Amino acid sequence: MPSPFVARLKNLRAKLEEKHLDAILISQAENRRYLSGFTGSTGWLFISYDKALIASDFRYYEQIGTECPDFDLVKITGLFADVLPEMIKATGATRLGFEAATVTVSQLQKWRAATPGARWFATYEMVEYLRAPKDDAELAIMKEALALTDRALAHGMEHVRPGMKERELAWILESYMRTHGAEGVAFEMLVQTGPHSAMPHYSAGEGEIREGEPLLIDMGAKVRGYHADLTRTFFVGKKPGKKFREIYDVVLRAQEAAKKGIRAGMVGKDAHALAQKVIGDAGYGDKFGHGLGHGVGLAIHEKPSAGRISEDILVPGSLVTMEPGIYIPGWGGVRIEDVVRVTNDGVEVLTGSPKEPVLSI
Repeated sequence: MPSPFVARLKNLRAKLEEKHLDAILISQAENRRYLSGFTGSTGWLFISYDKALIASDFRYYEQIGTECPDFDLVKITGLFADVLPEMIKATGATRLGFEAATVTVSQLQKWRAATPGARWFATYEMVEYLRAPKDDAELAIMKEALALTDRALAHGMEHVRPGMKERELAWILESYMRTHGAEGVAFEMLVQTGPHSAMPHYSAGEGEIREGEPLLIDMGAKVRGYHADLTRTFFVGKKPGKKFREIYDVVLRAQEAAKKGIRAGMVGKDAHALAQKVIGDAGYGDKFGHGLGHGVGLAIHEKPSAGRISEDILVPGSLVTMEPGIYIPGWGGVRIEDVVRVTNDGVEVLTGSPKEPVLSI
């Protein structure tokens, strides 16, 4: 099977031609991994039309030999700026791109001083947009991470009990993921009980799970560098109150409206508007303050965004979250989140966890 990195480099080189660049220096961690396979913490890629170089220090020489067969190693024994002229000379490049979002002014000054014959040009999200559509290898890993997250949630729900602390449940969920194939959690897990669930990004704390209150869980497994993302909200007890049922139903309908209406080629803010309309028509428009969703993959938040002001295009093959929510201060909140794959005909739902909100314990 051909290396997926060959196709990714080809796509990047097409972008170089489009931007009239001879080469580009990649320093952003997820972009570096996407293009080379390198999982270490320190390294720079220098990619021209006919060469792919990776520079790193002694700690990673052997690792690069294993992970990056499509790249030639440039050994750093001092500063990166010391080997940069060698990399440029090997490619004959003079018009060089750099990633403006991750390069400091100090770094750029040092690189310019070390390469007086080169001209440096800022690039913006060039690789990030290439990462949006997932290839077959990426999709397989994402499905694995999502399935593990589904199983971890089911395991956690079997162990919930009244009086359990939010942090206790978070540890049960994380422990399951780590002992069943995850390299870690995709982000700091959110386990929110009662009024805590009204805060969209409140972390698991000392709150106790009680009957008659909402329980919101936002979690994800990280598998081979790729991030899952899942949110489910439960009513703890046998008979949900009218308010919980009403709000849960609105959020679920908002998510279904977005799933039904989204197509490849849609602008992110228009996807968000599909869910926003349902929630607004129900009278809760001011209680849905975040975006409908975001891209997910090597980073937990990546292109394309499906937020309220997003101009991103939802390209075929991109994976995005669909996570509308309603949050009532002093009472609690409801959010439901799935990961979907955008297609020309709509979306393919990749999340498998059921949406039965009643948690009888």
